[in-house]
Amino acid sequence: MTAQVIDGKALAEELRQGFKARVDALAACGHKPGLVVILVGEDPASQVYVRNKVNGCLAIGMHSEKIVYDVAVDPETVLEKIAELNADPAIHGILVQLPLPGHFNEEAVLEAISPEKDVDGFHAENVGALAQGSPRFIPCTPYGVMKMFEKGKVDLAGKEAVVIGRSNIVGKPMALLLINAGATVTVCHSKTKDLKFHTSRADIVVAAVGKPRFVTADMVKPGAVVIDVGINRLPDGKLCGDVDFAGCLAVAGQITPVPGGVGPMTITMLLANTIEAAERKAAAAAGAGK
Repeated sequence: MTAQVIDGKALAEELRQGFKARVDALAACGHKPGLVVILVGEDPASQVYVRNKVNGCLAIGMHSEKIVYDVAVDPETVLEKIAELNADPAIHGILVQLPLPGHFNEEAVLEAISPEKDVDGFHAENVGALAQGSPRFIPCTPYGVMKMFEKGKVDLAGKEAVVIGRSNIVGKPMALLLINAGATVTVCHSKTKDLKFHTSRADIVVAAVGKPRFVTADMVKPGAVVIDVGINRLPDGKLCGDVDFAGCLAVAGQITPVPGGVGPMTITMLLANTIEAAERKAAAAAGAGK
């Protein structure tokens, strides 16, 4: 048996083509979606992520800009800029690229972003709304994974799902989304005593642990759907995920590759969240004008 590969790059492009009409419609009524990305420091990986986010916006006609600060910037300067962007009616989404330098209080920075413009879905108010099953914004990577399940026609109701990793960015929101979709969810992490016991009985495995080829074929139930969120650079410079793709390809029913799997979907869903924010604002303005 060879697994069906869920092509995230193709799905991302398909979704982005659909976004263009929504962006054009918003621009025509004076609500062109606008995203600002704030980058502190010169981390090479963060620079690439930010560039891809800005370019992704521009490619479908959105407004986007990046604001770059020196690594030693006073956090108060960044907080003041966020307050200014919160008040700017032309900006619908604000994103602060993580991680931040050590002298920042990351939580305070994320909480400073208006919940209505928190297109990453990291503000405590938005996390709470997700936990209650009525999200305003879904964090972009788990949102992308849910779209991949949709594309692969994966029925999550009643399935056993294992999420490996408990980060606020992927693991926790992914578990909540799976619960909301009717799956029975186990969250595994570094303190889990028998990981293979959990993964080998799972219909769905989402790996977000940050360890190259950590999930091997003997850990996967035949026919399971395996989603690889990890992206790791090997000593030879090549990229690989948290899943041993070659091995698991022969066991799984569906699987995502790295690169070309979840990665392209993350930025795509950031665009989706920003467009949704602009659509809400346009609807509110139309309602107020009646």
